[in-house]
Amino acid sequence: MRTGKAYAVVLGVLAFAFFLRVMEQVMVFFLQVDFLPPMAEWYSGLIPYPLLLACQIVILGVQVMISGDLWRGSGFFAMHRPRAGLAMRWFSYVYFAVMVLRYILSMTFYPERRWFGGTIPIFFHWVLAAYLFILSQYHVKGATSDADSPRIS
Repeated sequence: MRTGKAYAVVLGVLAFAFFLRVMEQVMVFFLQVDFLPPMAEWYSGLIPYPLLLACQIVILGVQVMISGDLWRGSGFFAMHRPRAGLAMRWFSYVYFAVMVLRYILSMTFYPERRWFGGTIPIFFHWVLAAYLFILSQYHVKGATSDADSPRIS
């Protein structure tokens, strides 16, 4: 059974995982908690952290709107867009593959990080790639409404 609500739940779980990553990084950066990995493990330094945090908050906000629309079965993000879904699917493949390459290069050029040092950002990019892939499935395959879903009697 493929319902908008089912997609909303899966996307919500992935968004919640990303939310936890953002909150843990905030705790390390602003509160200097010592029970979590140090900031160097969370942050590649490519973007200044305040800008990165703002981008992460925007991503989370969009994820909340997407899940809400899919849950209700109405709204901008609930409208099926097969072509956009195909583009999103291919982007998710490329995004995931680039992060695999990033992992391989990190482990090659920074052997002291093997196997898990500095991989938190990479792992959560995989979470975001999975989010895009699942959302693309919603748009490409469509979803049946709860009323149209087969019932087992």
